[in-house]
Amino acid sequence: MTVVDVVIVGGGPAGLSAALVLGRCRRSVVLFDHGRYRNAAARTLHGFLSRDGTSPAELRRIGKEEISRYPGVSVRASEVVAAVRCDGGFDVRCADGAIVQCRKLVLATGLIDHLPPLPGLAELVGLSAFHCPYCDGWELRDQPLFAYGCGERGAEFAIELTAWSRNIALCTGGERPSAHSLARLSRQGITLVQTPIERVDGDVTHVTATFRDGSQQTRRALLYCGGCAQASPLPAQLGVSFTARAGVEVDRSEATSVLGVYVAGDASRDALQAIVAAGEGSKVAVAINKALTQEDTA
Repeated sequence: MTVVDVVIVGGGPAGLSAALVLGRCRRSVVLFDHGRYRNAAARTLHGFLSRDGTSPAELRRIGKEEISRYPGVSVRASEVVAAVRCDGGFDVRCADGAIVQCRKLVLATGLIDHLPPLPGLAELVGLSAFHCPYCDGWELRDQPLFAYGCGERGAEFAIELTAWSRNIALCTGGERPSAHSLARLSRQGITLVQTPIERVDGDVTHVTATFRDGSQQTRRALLYCGGCAQASPLPAQLGVSFTARAGVEVDRSEATSVLGVYVAGDASRDALQAIVAAGEGSKVAVAINKALTQEDTA
């Protein structure tokens, strides 16, 4: 059994950032990365200072190269399937049967996005279908766009998109927003399409929606709000508290309700951006190093 100061579960910006700072604190760290990422379909990431337009894969490559300079940090390409409390910390169990014991545990496990049930949509994600206007809105500015979302949430999403385009058609899947939302949509010049979409087709240049009545409409892209959920069962398995939005509840140091367990990145469902996740990873690392120092010097 390997025994280390910290185990980090997740090899995205949050986990890599935490590993970098902890490595510089001379802590022994194992980072587990199973190779599945929320932004796997994205060709580029944006809003990340000094890395705007870099591919997510390249950012991860750079991050792993940087943390490799610190001898206390190791990366394992394995999936963590369980974590249980033990004397002195946690036993972290991997799919390959390995067990690593740690004093502190960081869950940088992120979220998974729920795709709306539209045939053809999955093939367009990252090409002409997107869920985050902060990530991809600039590239779609002033273009005719589909917004897809049901009820009041869909109306709010469509109105949010007016920061990037004033030519928006909101497709609601048959649901009709409230009278208040309809008035807001009308004031913003947003077209309401209640006829359900039968399927979508397209490529990197456009999306064509075929509606249930046989009509079609083509626009530059489709942005959707389908919701998201925890990507890993580990937070629930460990018994952490969750917020009303199903994010892991954390305090100012990113500590959860379970002593010794911290969360960095999207799992807490704060601002869901790569640069925020990286910042939370750094914040977690500082908090953990302080906690370990207090324990070692008590």
